Amino acid sequence: MNIYSTLQMGDYHTHHCEDDLIIKKIGSDKIICAVMDGCSTAMGSHFASTLIGKILRKTAIEKGYQELYEKSCPKDLEEELKEIVENLFNELVSTKNRLMLDEKELLTTVTILLYDINDDKGVILSVGDGVINVNGKITEFDRDNKPDYMAYHLHENFDTWYAHQNQKVFFDKLKDVSIATDGILTFSPIKITDHNDNIDPVKYLMTDSSQDETEEMLNKKLKKLEHHYALKPTDDLALIRLIRKI
Repeated sequence: MNIYSTLQMGDYHTHHCEDDLIIKKIGSDKIICAVMDGCSTAMGSHFASTLIGKILRKTAIEKGYQELYEKSCPKDLEEELKEIVENLFNELVSTKNRLMLDEKELLTTVTILLYDINDDKGVILSVGDGVINVNGKITEFDRDNKPDYMAYHLHENFDTWYAHQNQKVFFDKLKDVSIATDGILTFSPIKITDHNDNIDPVKYLMTDSSQDETEEMLNKKLKKLEHHYALKPTDDLALIRLIRKI
């Protein structure tokens, strides 16, 4: 299986890329991927996105050690995903209190993909908004640019909050799966071209398999969108794509 990723600052942003991403194995048979999109009108949104990435990385390492050294009953992906999100939730509460952070300093969306390599099954959860592709079917989780950030709910009971998370997709037989922040929807012309070629940037980045022989596939596609089609994202973009060749 090949894993590709890209992170690009949007054309309308000048100081920081407020998106982030993480790809990490859990033990030998699971992979966790996540993309985060900080709120541009909040405070230090790049910090919030990076913080969630660091917490998820820590969680993946800890779970890997637990599976290696502790004997326990196998868990299904839904249960394991809930444990990962609960740990993220609790770590954010702890960090918020310890650093005396304002809620506005933690506003970022997160889309998490958990995939079991051996069982060839996966689940994707989007908290806030985002765009996913599962074997050719693209789904946009859009809240009219008003994401319901996890940080809004850190004072609530986790189980109650999690029970209302319905932006969840299960899949099996992974062929081509992607998760992206909504910056992928913001491609706009930056100049006039000398040709009439048209392209759909979302499909090109999430479903087109050209150049998949190189790990720089997504970065090369972004360059082609910019230099041939004169298209660049106005918002920051984080994108992870998993392709399994048969």
